[in-house]
Amino acid sequence: MRISHYALRINFAAAGALIFIAVFADFLTPFDPYVQDLEGALTPPNSTNLLGTDRYGRDVLSRVIVGSQTTLCASLILLAVISSVGSLIGAICGFRGGRLDIFLMRLSDVFLAFPQMVFAIAAAGALGGGLLNAAAALAIIGWPKYARISRSLVLSIRSMPYFDAAKMAGSSSTTILFKHVLPNIAGTIFVTAALDIGTIIMELAGLSFLGLGAMPPTAEWGAMMNNGRSMLQTAPWVILAPGTAIFITVATFNLLGDKLRDFLSGEKV
Repeated sequence: MRISHYALRINFAAAGALIFIAVFADFLTPFDPYVQDLEGALTPPNSTNLLGTDRYGRDVLSRVIVGSQTTLCASLILLAVISSVGSLIGAICGFRGGRLDIFLMRLSDVFLAFPQMVFAIAAAGALGGGLLNAAAALAIIGWPKYARISRSLVLSIRSMPYFDAAKMAGSSSTTILFKHVLPNIAGTIFVTAALDIGTIIMELAGLSFLGLGAMPPTAEWGAMMNNGRSMLQTAPWVILAPGTAIFITVATFNLLGDKLRDFLSGEKV
């Protein structure tokens, strides 16, 4: 288990470093990411501009750093909303049952029948694009997964002796739900959310790449890749820099989710 502890700490440290960069991005940028300098446009990486400049002469490194604030922070907030709302809906359905359970679970079946990214593209396009609308589209299609997981967990908890004991002790339904049910499903939901961070980042960046997410001149990794795709052969650093940032971030959080799942299940990693 000692190896597991070290591996988990390293992954937490790496994820924490990325979140630190995203939160304090405005103080870490060497240049203003939105100031244009057309005379210095498409400058290759050098000692001044470590990752070069884009077609408008903006420092790519500065835009990648600020882009982490848009992409990563937006993804984490979106995931927190989806997992919290979906889990609460599923817990209530599993706890109360009845017509509400039937209606919400059939509604979740409708959303789960659609490919997630295809539905998100259609919904974001219908809403008119923009980062907020892209996040709303992903939230609409993302909550049923957590609702299903939490509902199944609650149904198993209802058969436990402590659940019956709480009811016999006279605890209210609200007390049982928030004191005995939700804390016992929180671990599974947290691990599931940790494994989904990379997916949310990819989907949000993908919508921006398609022009349905963050709009210019906002620095966002997917939008930056879209702006630089026509210069892949002439100025590859413009698209490779945000692409590499996405790869590192997604890989870091995927590894964190895997290590956290293995650690909580008692496996050595």
